[in-house]
Amino acid sequence: MYIVLGATGNIGSALTKLLVSKGKEVIAVSHNEEHIDKIECMGAQPAVVNVLDTEKLTALFRTGERLFFLNPPGDITQNASEQEYKTVASIIQAIKNSDLEKIVAESTYGAQPGKNLGDLDVLYNMEQLLAKLDNMVAIIRGAYYMSNWDMAIETAKTDGRIYSLFPPDFSLPMVAPADIAQLAATLLIQNDKAANPNYITGPQDYSPNNVAAAFADALRTPVQAVQIKPDEWLSFLMKLGFSKESANSLANMTKVTLAQDFERPASPNRGTTTLHQYITALVENRRK
Repeated sequence: MYIVLGATGNIGSALTKLLVSKGKEVIAVSHNEEHIDKIECMGAQPAVVNVLDTEKLTALFRTGERLFFLNPPGDITQNASEQEYKTVASIIQAIKNSDLEKIVAESTYGAQPGKNLGDLDVLYNMEQLLAKLDNMVAIIRGAYYMSNWDMAIETAKTDGRIYSLFPPDFSLPMVAPADIAQLAATLLIQNDKAANPNYITGPQDYSPNNVAAAFADALRTPVQAVQIKPDEWLSFLMKLGFSKESANSLANMTKVTLAQDFERPASPNRGTTTLHQYITALVENRRK
C-alpha cells in the first residue's frame, strides 16, 4: 500500500493518479473531508488526517509500506515556518512509530541550514531528520514550482502585468509539479535505495520575462513582468496577507535565490513540461 500526503495538491494529485494507473493501491491523505469525493474519483482510498495528530498519523502509516512525504504549507497569515517545523516533527515521529519500508520526501533546491529562510531551512531540517532513520529514504529537491505563478493569471488578465520579487530577466530553475510527481512515482516503486538528493528541474531555466511572454501568448494580450524592489518586499507581501514573520522568511529565501547561494547540480533530472506548456494549460483550465 502506498500512502500519499498532500494528495489533493498539485504534486500529490498527479502522483496519486500515476500510482493508481500503475496498478498500485493508494491511500490518499487530506486534512479536509470535502476532498473525499475528489480522492475517490482518482481511484484511491481517502484518509482524512491532521498531520499534527501524531497518534492518528501513526495508525495510518502502519497500514502502508511506502510513503510520499510532502510537508504541508503553513498559514502565511501566521508564522508559517513555525507551523511547518511542527508538522515535520509530527510526521517524522509517526514514521518512527510505524514500519514503513520506504519514504520519498519532497524538498527544494537551496535547502540549507539557517534561520527564517522559509522552506530552505524547514526542509533542510526534514532532510537531516530523515537521514537518521533506518528506512529507505529518497530525497527530491524540486526547483521553483511553475505553479507558484498560478495566482499571477489574475493580474495578467486585468492589468497586463505579473509581479515578481525577482528582476524580470533573472533566470532560475523551474519545474512543473507533474514532472516532480513522475520522479516521485519512479523512486517510490524502485526497490533499491536511491542516491540523494535527487534534483529535478524543467527543460531549461526561466525568468519572469519568460512567464510574462507565456501568459501573453495564452491570453492573446500583452503582459509585462514588473519587479517589486527589495525595499518594498515586506510591505508588498503583507498587503497580500502575509504575516510579518512569513513575509520576512520569503524575503530571506528570495535573497538566497538571487545570490545563487545554493548548490546547483551539474546533471539534474529534467522534466519534459515547458513553462509555455504549463501556462497554456493553466489558462485553458481557468476558461472551463
